[in-house]
Amino acid sequence: MSAGLQTQQSEVDVTTPATVRNTSAPRRLLARNRWWLTRLVVLPLHLFLFAVATFFLVRLIPGDPAREVVGPEATQEDYLATRERLGLDGSLPDQLVTYVGRLLHADLGQSIANGRSVAAEIGDRLPGTVELAVMAFSWLVLVTLLLSTVVVARPRSAAARVVRGYAQAAGAVPEFVVGVFGIFLFYATLHVVPSPTGRIRPGLTAPEPLTHFPLLDAVLRGDVVVVNSMTSRLLLPVCVLVVSVCPVLLKQLLSSLEQTTASQPTAFMVATGARRRSIWWATYRRALPPVVTMGGNVFGSLVGGAVILESLFGLGGMGSYAVDAVSTTDFVALQGSLLVVGALSMLVFLLVDIVNMVLDPRRKPGRQVAGS
Repeated sequence: MSAGLQTQQSEVDVTTPATVRNTSAPRRLLARNRWWLTRLVVLPLHLFLFAVATFFLVRLIPGDPAREVVGPEATQEDYLATRERLGLDGSLPDQLVTYVGRLLHADLGQSIANGRSVAAEIGDRLPGTVELAVMAFSWLVLVTLLLSTVVVARPRSAAARVVRGYAQAAGAVPEFVVGVFGIFLFYATLHVVPSPTGRIRPGLTAPEPLTHFPLLDAVLRGDVVVVNSMTSRLLLPVCVLVVSVCPVLLKQLLSSLEQTTASQPTAFMVATGARRRSIWWATYRRALPPVVTMGGNVFGSLVGGAVILESLFGLGGMGSYAVDAVSTTDFVALQGSLLVVGALSMLVFLLVDIVNMVLDPRRKPGRQVAGS
């Protein structure tokens, strides 16, 4: 029997002893899936704690929102009335109770700056930001995997040295620099991309929303003109994100592949004459968990931190919304945007945990390998 088979058979689930295996089917099902159900159950608790932390952190920002609304020359009566209208007249515990109560009804409050519903404004901005992040992240993963295969297949080639050098540039190529260079080269000099002035060409009208994701809605509506306009305007921002962020994932993946390639399981598969495709699959599967974790961080930064790119390319998204809220001391809009981005990040990291445990079952809580 092969060593890989022996390793699989030696894995023991200490959370489900023989007495549990003799219980009813629902209990056995719960025991087998507890590793991800537990994380799903505690997610609302984590979100609640994050909401409370956001409530207090936002109020540390200098400035008086009521004074910003009424202006410096307003009377004391107008100022006090505005504080009451904004819900700032009570104590912090009272404000917190009101805030949590609204959250339970999915109410993020009204923007201090313009009086609009924060949930409505986020609903207008978040889908476009997520759509851009998903597009960039999908190409980022594909490019990272393709470049890594160059190093794995021909580690001594000139191409492999170039890829390693590119990976060493992780964190040294700011998105702002790449974005400005891309606009100068491809728009101002070569004129091969449209002007960086939004998601759609002036004069065109976006189709009626179905999913509220702009490009996806245009595809579903069959509006070829709008699809072509959006695609051409998103091409450069996506390329900027891929070029500037790819070294981060690539460096982590190459480091993990170097360790797994030199490991005993890989040497055993080579010695037993396993097919090259099987060796590659096993090597990548063992190398991917830390890269998946890094990918979760990258995706979160793409959703909440692409402020500079949104400004460069005229893409109104969540990052610019949060910056505008800070500049206008609109703490209601700021805490709403932080809460939504935080909730999305928690969902992403839940997915990261699940993917890592599927790739490596030993990461599941309660599982251990005999002799480890």
